[in-house]
Amino acid sequence: MASVSRNRSSNRVLAIFPGALGDLVCFGPALRELSRRGREMAPETTIELMARPELARFAVGRMGVAHAHSIDRREMAALFAAGGEITGTADFFRAFGRIYSFFAAEDSRFRDNLVSAAAPATVSFHRFRPAGDGHITRNYLAEIGAGGAPLESRIDLLAEDIEAARGALARLGLDGSRIVLVFPGSGSTHKNWPAENFVALTAMLAPHLRPLVVFGPAEHAMEALIAPQLVSRGVAWLSTPPLGTLAGLARFAAAFVGNDSGMSHLAAAVGAPGVVLFGPTDPDRWRPLGEIRIIRASSLASLSPSEIVPAVIGQSKRPAA
Repeated sequence: MASVSRNRSSNRVLAIFPGALGDLVCFGPALRELSRRGREMAPETTIELMARPELARFAVGRMGVAHAHSIDRREMAALFAAGGEITGTADFFRAFGRIYSFFAAEDSRFRDNLVSAAAPATVSFHRFRPAGDGHITRNYLAEIGAGGAPLESRIDLLAEDIEAARGALARLGLDGSRIVLVFPGSGSTHKNWPAENFVALTAMLAPHLRPLVVFGPAEHAMEALIAPQLVSRGVAWLSTPPLGTLAGLARFAAAFVGNDSGMSHLAAAVGAPGVVLFGPTDPDRWRPLGEIRIIRASSLASLSPSEIVPAVIGQSKRPAA
């Protein structure tokens, strides 16, 4: 961790964080720790997040974040320009008294330009996906000097999340049912259990739970392949629901089952019990935090649906939504 200290000019704190949904959930405890630390210094301190637009918006009110900013905004692009004019970026960055950047920490031009643009703020640079033993969440906490903080990922739901989830369940004819959320995809296909296995799994779970298959934004090809099969079997499915709706559905779910994915991390952080399948990635570093059972295989294709069913049923402890 490297930092440049300036005089505090504002009680607004900015965290700059790249990465996908699972990364953000794993970063959540560090984000809350930054918020807590700021409030200790000044009760009116707020933390703001610069990230992928949809993730930054989702974090507001749910992860200790007060305001969202897109990491794609033009002021960020200007920080990479050689000999660029950064005067136009100053109005934005100088509004903060403290900036934590987990983005482009190894880029000296970006670092120098951000320090200049943010003056007199205190700016520090940290590693994205920091190396080290143990869970990635613990490593993020260590990056900000809080390695001993509780290793607990939590997402707080908004009233609108609950309302949206109830509406989705009603439209799908699942209200009043004990549902199991099924996440057949992830951001990397090499982490995925074969899609046809998830289809078979829904049939095996149906006598015990009502499956609801959820596809993410990177899974359109998979969706086109297996959605017709789900329809023919009478299995409900959703395509890329808003993250708030997905969080609400996880609150109502009796359980979930999925790959090592952002949606699995989100469901666990909301408090849903679940089963997560791990193949090439290390669960000691990447497992979702919460009431989770990990099933690991060197070859995911070697896992049969019949092996997964008892684990999912065993995790399903919640009553009907």
